[in-house]
Amino acid sequence: MLITPAQCRAARALLNWSQGELVEHSNTTRKIVANFERGATSPHPRNMTLITAAFEAQGIKFLKRNGEGVLLRRKPPGR
Repeated sequence: MLITPAQCRAARALLNWSQGELVEHSNTTRKIVANFERGATSPHPRNMTLITAAFEAQGIKFLKRNGEGVLLRRKPPGR
């Protein structure tokens, strides 16, 4: 599933993650995350999969019905 830059920022906010924390969890680079979140570039599909998987592992669900949204389905481990 492709996510939007706004969904990426919202998911990070729900988890209280910095861009650096997303980088650590997704094994991508800060440049990839920063450029994506500001809408400058679209990550390579492999990097998008890594970003999405990092969020989903923490209970984030991305919504597409009736627009776009983000939902935290469960409390992340260690919180």
